[in-house]
Amino acid sequence: MAQKELVKKIKLQIPAGKATPAPPVGTVLGPVGINLGDFCTKYNEQTRDKMGDVLPVEISVYSDKSFDFIIKTPPTPFLIKKYTKVKKGASRGASETVATLTKDQLKEIAEIKLPDLNAYDVEGAMKIVAGTAKNMGVKVEGEE
Repeated sequence: MAQKELVKKIKLQIPAGKATPAPPVGTVLGPVGINLGDFCTKYNEQTRDKMGDVLPVEISVYSDKSFDFIIKTPPTPFLIKKYTKVKKGASRGASETVATLTKDQLKEIAEIKLPDLNAYDVEGAMKIVAGTAKNMGVKVEGEE
């Protein structure tokens, strides 16, 4: 069997279980010629258990109009906002505090994000997540 030729890689952030052929999904995937209904059905089936989360997805489109996709973990700022129950981060970044994350919450987020981060262990991932939290104006319990 011949190797399928990769034509395009597309990255999108779509709410879990809520992909529809309407914009933004349709406007991005329509021009590349893949079956939108097929993509939406497969994506929604695979993400049904993560309803409420926004998930980055990397779609590989091939020359024969077939596709496959990889679903990543939710963005770190999304998880931080979810755990601290704030609508948005601080407008002035680290110089303003909008919420506080406990060490346990930080560890939970780090464990969720670990597969997609450049970290070898949970401690390394915790440092990356703590840095993102600081930039959002979210203080981490026990850190200055």
